[in-house]
Amino acid sequence: MRIVLDTNVLVRGLLNPSGFPGRIIDLILGGSITLLYDDRILAEYEDVLARPQLKIEKELSASVLGFFRLSGERVTAMPLPSDLSPDPDDVPFMEVALSGKADALVTGNLKHFKNAPVEVAVLSPNEFIKKLS
Repeated sequence: MRIVLDTNVLVRGLLNPSGFPGRIIDLILGGSITLLYDDRILAEYEDVLARPQLKIEKELSASVLGFFRLSGERVTAMPLPSDLSPDPDDVPFMEVALSGKADALVTGNLKHFKNAPVEVAVLSPNEFIKKLS
């Protein structure tokens, strides 16, 4: 299974490891799921995880991001129109999902991806975990 993980799911998973987002991170770290990414996505992960108000330990953040770099799949994404999402920062996630032929783009902001190309399955963490069952 190959996925693109929206930053909000990564943050929620690190803050609450027992919820659906945490289970997804566990599956990635356990090698059951391959994370697709590009430099823009990793840069956003790094920026958001370093925010002091989130109180995510630097060591945890560095370990997870290091694992993503080593075991994930870096994708060269083809550009899509920037108006596909109300938040232009979400477009790279769609680009990587489409270019990398992801099985799913997992996000907590489904409304930001309602115009995603039909080839991209956009799922909430809950929907994604249910799909795996």
